[in-house]
Amino acid sequence: MTLALTGWMLYSMLIVLGFMGLNFLFGLYKSLKAGSFSSSPFLAYLRDLLYYVFPLFLLSNMMSLDPTGFLLLIAYYLGALGVVLKYLEGFKK
Repeated sequence: MTLALTGWMLYSMLIVLGFMGLNFLFGLYKSLKAGSFSSSPFLAYLRDLLYYVFPLFLLSNMMSLDPTGFLLLIAYYLGALGVVLKYLEGFKK
């Protein structure tokens, strides 16, 4: 199995990774500004990669198992939308 992000799937993954990067940079800036630099932003970033990005990659790899061709695609887009909304909510705080 190879990773096959095509079309809008690639763009949605780039958007998810972009929001994750922005969240990481904001967290790093806040910790440096407060003067309490620790490894927590790095660990949070790695945890988010495991909890949010890895399942999206699994969904993209299981596309060949979907006989309809759209069920896993819808699940992928809903998952990507959920991750983006989670980070937008975090930026609001």
